[in-house]
Amino acid sequence: MSRVPPPTPGEGIAGPASVRPGFWRGRRVLLTGHTGFKGSWLSLWLQRMGAELTGFAAGVPSDPSLFVLARVADGMRSIDGDVRDHEALARSLAAAEPEIVIHMAAQPLVRRSFAEPRLTYETNVMGTVNLLDAVRGAGGVRAVVNVTTDKCYENREWEWGYREDEPMGGHDPYASSKACSELVTSAYRRSFFSSPDAARLASARAGNVIGGGDWGEDRLVPDLARAAAAGRELRLRNPNSIRPWQHVLNPLGGYLLLAQSLCESPAHAGAWNFGPPEDDACPVSSVVERLAARWPGEVGWATDEGPHPHEARYLKLDSSRARQRLGWRPTVRLDDALTSIADWHRALADRADMRAVTLAQIDALAGG
Repeated sequence: MSRVPPPTPGEGIAGPASVRPGFWRGRRVLLTGHTGFKGSWLSLWLQRMGAELTGFAAGVPSDPSLFVLARVADGMRSIDGDVRDHEALARSLAAAEPEIVIHMAAQPLVRRSFAEPRLTYETNVMGTVNLLDAVRGAGGVRAVVNVTTDKCYENREWEWGYREDEPMGGHDPYASSKACSELVTSAYRRSFFSSPDAARLASARAGNVIGGGDWGEDRLVPDLARAAAAGRELRLRNPNSIRPWQHVLNPLGGYLLLAQSLCESPAHAGAWNFGPPEDDACPVSSVVERLAARWPGEVGWATDEGPHPHEARYLKLDSSRARQRLGWRPTVRLDDALTSIADWHRALADRADMRAVTLAQIDALAGG
């Protein structure tokens, strides 16, 4: 199948843009999935900028967690609720009266999706439907960003980065559910959010984010941290697989910039990729070796021969649209990201104030 033509050179090119703290000061924001790894980082960033933040999530997904260690709930209103419960979600959205909604609540794990496919589809597909229907019924929302994943594309294992207009797909239930979430978002945008006074709706695609405070299952950095703590060898399922690694603040900055842009113009309603620079997409084994060199103590690894469920071996994003039309640029390169992760976990081992540590990394790495 042929590739989608690239953007016309020079078309809509903007200079580097940034998240503007003044825009977010006092802004009412509803964030679903605020207790997760990415949600906790984004919650702290929004708090740092003075947003009036309400979070909606079904409990805390891991123990330990960044949400608890960094006392994320201290600077926001936190609601315990499940996006599969339409009525609870609609009530919470109406009470929060948000101007901006960022939807991050999800079942985010590929391997868990094989064990619990129904839960995965209910959360990732119907959760999106419930959120968008709640927005449609509430009124007053100016912008909605639905966060999906780089795995929403029909993966052909080719060497190019995927562009936003290429076909949705998904071999496993997780990827498929996120592709479905993208199709739901597109249908709602065309059917219910196309009038001038309607909320402006976009989706954001990124993946393989890394950073301090992640304890998710079957993720590379948490697996390395657990192996190091236990003094055992790290077992890698697919050491040669290429992934678009990036520090969590890079895509989060893209989501915030996209929300700003949606508030300013309906032209930004649509799908957007937020991926790392070309040379930061590299094999799993390379990331492990570079992180292990920074980690306190020794970390060795070996290939886990399996058997394992199917996972794509080659995956990259083309973020030309976000670079040209939003002026977005990733601010944290991979080596700096790996250093910051080791520093974060070293601070945790030293019993530092992890809220202060995480906020300091936001200030240093993202200018938050």
